[in-house]
Amino acid sequence: MKSKLNVLIVDDHPLIVEGYRNTLTDSYGSSEDFAIDVAFNCDEASLLVEKTKGVRSYNVALIDINLPPSKDGKITSGEDIAQIFRERHPAGKIIILTMHKEDNRIHGILQNINPEGFLIKSDLSSRELLRAFEDVMDGKTYYSSTVNNHFRKMIANNFALDQKNLKILYHLSRGIQTKNLGKYINLSLSAIEKRKNHIKELFEIKAANDETLIQEARKRGFV
Repeated sequence: MKSKLNVLIVDDHPLIVEGYRNTLTDSYGSSEDFAIDVAFNCDEASLLVEKTKGVRSYNVALIDINLPPSKDGKITSGEDIAQIFRERHPAGKIIILTMHKEDNRIHGILQNINPEGFLIKSDLSSRELLRAFEDVMDGKTYYSSTVNNHFRKMIANNFALDQKNLKILYHLSRGIQTKNLGKYINLSLSAIEKRKNHIKELFEIKAANDETLIQEARKRGFV
């Protein structure tokens, strides 16, 4: 008798969804009874997560980060969906699949969601998706090579920066001037300057300008 496996796939690209679905059903269709639900945006995903709570628990969810937001603007990304999923289906596993490979985004997803599986789409193949799925369903974690490289960089640096410091570096790297950072980060200009000085101390470049700061941040893998 086939075992029952409830899967949620959340991605806004129908071809990618079909690829995930076909990869799983082709490999496990003979041994598992798959029930696969699909959502293409935050509204559809949140509705499925809510209505199946306590009725049909998901074993695993494959979630993209970039998704069309909910109509009310309260749910803006796959990160939000993953957090809702954690609350509504606490026994379920999460596999994040995303194009984002910036170190600060990887770090934030790991901190906020701590997924059992984390794959960067540029690393992805059918074989890797299956391996990740098998490991996660077996109670293990699976990270693709880009995510593992992020861990190695953080270990080599011997310290981590909090999310606000990472956001400062991220926006500076995109050409935003310090005086305008308050539009993107909920901090006063004086607080931003203090944080920048603290980062420079950590990087051992106290007298550096913003350009040198970003060069050092890139070298260390923070942007």
